Amino acid sequence: MFGYRVPAPDQAMLISGGRRGLGGAPFRVVTGHGKFVLPVFRKTRFLTLSMCESEVTETCVTKQGISLHVRAVIAFKVGNDTESIINAGQRFLSDQDQMSVLTGRIFAGHLRAIIGSMTVEEIVTERQKLAAEVLDTSKTEMAKIGLIVDSLQIQSIDDGDTGYIDAMSAPHKAAIQRQAQIAQAQATQAAVEAEQVAARNQAEYARQTAVVKAEYSAEVDRAQAQAAQAGPLAQAHAQQEVLAAQTELAQKQAALRQQQLVAEIVKPAEAEAERIRVLAVADAERMKIQAEAAASHDRVALDRMLIDQLPQIVKEAAGGLAGANVNVLNGADGLGEIAAGLVAQGLTILDSVRQNLNGQSPDTRPDKADAPLALQGYTRTPDEDTDEAGAENGRTGQA
Repeated sequence: MFGYRVPAPDQAMLISGGRRGLGGAPFRVVTGHGKFVLPVFRKTRFLTLSMCESEVTETCVTKQGISLHVRAVIAFKVGNDTESIINAGQRFLSDQDQMSVLTGRIFAGHLRAIIGSMTVEEIVTERQKLAAEVLDTSKTEMAKIGLIVDSLQIQSIDDGDTGYIDAMSAPHKAAIQRQAQIAQAQATQAAVEAEQVAARNQAEYARQTAVVKAEYSAEVDRAQAQAAQAGPLAQAHAQQEVLAAQTELAQKQAALRQQQLVAEIVKPAEAEAERIRVLAVADAERMKIQAEAAASHDRVALDRMLIDQLPQIVKEAAGGLAGANVNVLNGADGLGEIAAGLVAQGLTILDSVRQNLNGQSPDTRPDKADAPLALQGYTRTPDEDTDEAGAENGRTGQA
């Protein structure tokens, strides 16, 4: 719109002509909004409100008389209030670059004054204190020209060729170097210890790995050996069982053969020996009877005939005994008892016949002392009595 002017956000619009501004200022101040300005009758100018920078490089003498080259940077701007804008506008509106020049000069003076009251050690170690004092001393003067300082930074302090700052820093440098060397040595020692620990760990891991491999290899070898021995061991066990079975069978066969030999050889031999013994006894009894018969002339022919037939009777009985299937409980003794019983039966029959011929009763038979040796200790059985009665009846019939 014609005649309507609007300042930028970082500008203050100054309108001159017409009414005066605040406090009798020759212009009115407009910020943040537009204003209708009559052409020809009003004139507008703009003052920057943005941040400005001023650099100061100054040679200052300290309290100790040592020259220091100080470099500082000041950040400043025009104040936002109307009074500051009016003050800055009246001084810098036609040449706003002069704000940086003037600000630098102002701070250079204050910087020289404050450094002159401090030692090098204080300036070097307390730069923030130096900056704060410079700001405090320049604040009032800067406010008069409508400027405010946002910050002051001491960028560098140099003593030139005097070497004071280097000498001052030498002990600290030595201490720092010593600490650095100690730290380096500690770091080196820690690194060496770490390497040693790592080497020990690696060696231990290698040892454990070797042990595990050896155990695994031994286990594999043992399993392979067991597998290789399984077949022979099984075969050996089988052969051992076969041998045990064969041994047991051989023992049973030997026992059976022994029983067979006893039945086939020993028992027949014992029976034959007993038969021979019985025949010998019978023959002895026959000779004794013949002797008694020869001594007694009144024996009849029948007695003689019976006596002659007695060995044949005993022989036949013994022959039948040899072929008989007789269970003998006490070996040769039992067989002898059987043969002796047969002989005794024959003699008993003969005795009965003799008594009948002589007219003697059974109660008047000779005592056992007069009986043949084969009859001593012999007891008659009911079967023998029956056989004797049958023999008597037979003789009676013959008579």
